[in-house]
Amino acid sequence: DGSYFWNGGMFVFRPSTLLGELQIHAPEILQACEAACNAAASDLDFIRLNAEAFAVAPKLSIDYALMEKTDNAAVVPLDAGWNDVGAYNALWDALDKDEGNNASRGDVLFNNCSGTLGIAESRLVCVNGVDDLVVIETHDAVLVSSKDKAQDVKALVDTLKSRKRDEALEHRQGFRPWGVYDCIDKGERFQVKRITVKPGEKLSLQMHHHRAEHWIVVTGTARVRRGDETMLLTENQSTYIPLGEVHQLSNPGKVDLELIEVQSGSYLGEDDIERFEDAYGHRGRHNRQYQ
Repeated sequence: DGSYFWNGGMFVFRPSTLLGELQIHAPEILQACEAACNAAASDLDFIRLNAEAFAVAPKLSIDYALMEKTDNAAVVPLDAGWNDVGAYNALWDALDKDEGNNASRGDVLFNNCSGTLGIAESRLVCVNGVDDLVVIETHDAVLVSSKDKAQDVKALVDTLKSRKRDEALEHRQGFRPWGVYDCIDKGERFQVKRITVKPGEKLSLQMHHHRAEHWIVVTGTARVRRGDETMLLTENQSTYIPLGEVHQLSNPGKVDLELIEVQSGSYLGEDDIERFEDAYGHRGRHNRQYQ
């Protein structure tokens, strides 16, 4: 009847107001958030909320938990042609189209296609003779879907989780307080990573039970502690870390340290690590967030 507005999902409030309304309408969420903050750990640019405490919170959006219940709210109409691009077909709507009504981002080649969305993140993607599809290529996986059912990707994610696939938990790139790693190749008994360590930062003093490692410096300077010896490595130099050897990598320089790490062994998971010293306050085994 024209007397309703669509909720754009944008809210403005004072923190004290939000906390007060949570205490009234969703106290379980407030308690879980407080526990996660109280048990948080800080390291450089990151604040790590306690995952176990936060996981206790009911899985409710602010819309359901508060906005449908509060008496302390007002609506401000906005006519801005808004599109939150919340699905792949919405992204297709928002992008420029070619003569076949196809939209793309990245290195995508269409032939005899119409109404199709193509996104390429790391390589050439060729799409031939199809209509109204979504083709998404990333470092981690490739998705091909009909455009009108693209939102059902959630079911695929649930399937990945139920099958305990790593793709549901980790990306090819991993960001850490000390820098970043990128897994560029992987096989049954080997894995190759490109590792970047920020100036002045270091990884934990650690040991692996199932893998050995080769490190080759590409740029910058690496300080390597291996057992009882410490060495400096520069561009094109390398070293070998045997299985079971205590070791540590750090960047004593003023520019990024980039190296190639070749792992080999019977198990190459991120949780094969035992820490003895860690600048970021994490020790012990099987912490997948840190290396």
